[in-house]
Amino acid sequence: MKRGEELYSGKAKSMHLTEDPKLLIMEFRDDTSAFDGEKIEQLDRKGMVNNLFNAFIMQQLQGSGVQTHFEKLLSETESVVKNLDMIPVECVVRNIATGSLCKRLGVEDGLDLTPPTFEFFLKDDARHDPMINDYHIDSFGWATPDEVASMKQYTFQVNDILSGMFADAGMILVDFKLEYGRCDGNLVLGDEFTPDGCRVWDAETRKKLDKDRFRRDLGGVAEAYQEVARRLGILPDVAPSDLKGPTVTQ
Repeated sequence: MKRGEELYSGKAKSMHLTEDPKLLIMEFRDDTSAFDGEKIEQLDRKGMVNNLFNAFIMQQLQGSGVQTHFEKLLSETESVVKNLDMIPVECVVRNIATGSLCKRLGVEDGLDLTPPTFEFFLKDDARHDPMINDYHIDSFGWATPDEVASMKQYTFQVNDILSGMFADAGMILVDFKLEYGRCDGNLVLGDEFTPDGCRVWDAETRKKLDKDRFRRDLGGVAEAYQEVARRLGILPDVAPSDLKGPTVTQ
């Protein structure tokens, strides 16, 4: 499959057209950003790690009955995905209070949330992704009430599947965001699931293993991403300098 014209370039990914209008190529770059693009750096091998990470998670979810846009790996940093009509809303589940939730509500950082919380945010970097609710989504026509209900249902289903998977690997899935789109009349999980869009802590020490290391200038960002991937069995247990991409069958 040949990569065509660039359709869209985000903070860390680029989407490209293909000869099939129903399929796109999603390219993961080494760019890392925070605070709606105000802080940007490049991290060695990040694009490769996130591409493999996303492919693994999407395939695990598909195997558990969650429809996703993922089709196949194309190269070290590229995957083939379905061309979705994206809903401009982020779905966020939080299993532990941290980050913006603590700032907004003044609650203790690290507080276990039982049951987990669910929030909607509008995808709008210029306005710092404002929080919205079901009524906003309905009134402005971003999604139907049925789609809203399904996004909640699917996101909690993903939380159940992945929380157990991360726990088995000695980690806590603290929170994450998902995005959905429409394909042939169905609601489908799109975008990505990588350490860029979730928080992951070591279960014993609560060491941060995600993009908070970049946001808070803790260092070791690429190493943390690779550690999460190794614990989940996505990457081999080798030194970072020996890390190589997959052999992809065309």
